Amino acid sequence: MLTLINHALGKTTMKFLKKLVCAAAVAMSVAGGANAATIMNNWIFNPTGGGAAGGQQINEYLDVNGNAFIQLTSTGGNSFSFTEHAVFNIAQADSNGRYFPVNYPGGNITAIFEATGTGNFGGAFSFSSGTIRMYQNPTGGQYATTEGIYGANLGNLIADFDVMAGGGGVVDSSGSPTSNGRVTVMARADAGDVAAGYFFRENGQDLAREGIMAFAFTNANTVGDPTATLVDEVACQFAGFTGAGCNGTAYANAPGQYIFLSNNGQIKLADVPEPGTLALFGIAMLGAGAVTRRRAGKA
Repeated sequence: MLTLINHALGKTTMKFLKKLVCAAAVAMSVAGGANAATIMNNWIFNPTGGGAAGGQQINEYLDVNGNAFIQLTSTGGNSFSFTEHAVFNIAQADSNGRYFPVNYPGGNITAIFEATGTGNFGGAFSFSSGTIRMYQNPTGGQYATTEGIYGANLGNLIADFDVMAGGGGVVDSSGSPTSNGRVTVMARADAGDVAAGYFFRENGQDLAREGIMAFAFTNANTVGDPTATLVDEVACQFAGFTGAGCNGTAYANAPGQYIFLSNNGQIKLADVPEPGTLALFGIAMLGAGAVTRRRAGKA
């Protein structure tokens, strides 16, 4: 009798595992699609907000570079929670060398990023929530200065994205991203969250009237010696940090507690997928996390 029960349970378990594998496979396919097939190509961006006719056709992405201040809090065992505050400069698209401030006087595009999340030291981390706010600053030359927040939140707010749960990357045992580690952020802007005159479909339709997704892919590296301006503006002012560098003492990264990172990468746009698609994407992310944890346990 016990043998029959075990056999039946084994069949049930196998069926469940097969279904899970199928779901994960579909999810990974969707995830791949989110990063390829559904990504908008040949859309139009006008960094001065002057409309589609005067904009630049974007083959795939906007280039971004900047810096982030990460604060980590141990939550027991190998786990941690974190908050991130970052500033970004967006000067060109598709790495084509047609710099917005040069080819579009006044087209200085910057962004600020705030997010929270959780992770495991020596494993994976993911985002829980946050915001990406993009600005067009007609004045120019203010990024990396003490104007506003490192000169990154000045001028006209042109897009306000909500960071979605998921994404993330891999960190080492101190909570620092692996060298040149890949970090992914998924975000969404509903109709009305994007200013008119900047983002367009290939046919000239203004994306301000639609809901759109943003996928940010950056390569992160630890900054061992951040400048005093960066510390003052991003850690002290933006993040509200009150420790080293903000209390009259010299700043130094404290692995496992707080660090500065440099980031460079891309922002891509896509249509908002159906809710079911996002659920499958979540399954894929959970599956990837489980695999990471199992591998870490075997090490």
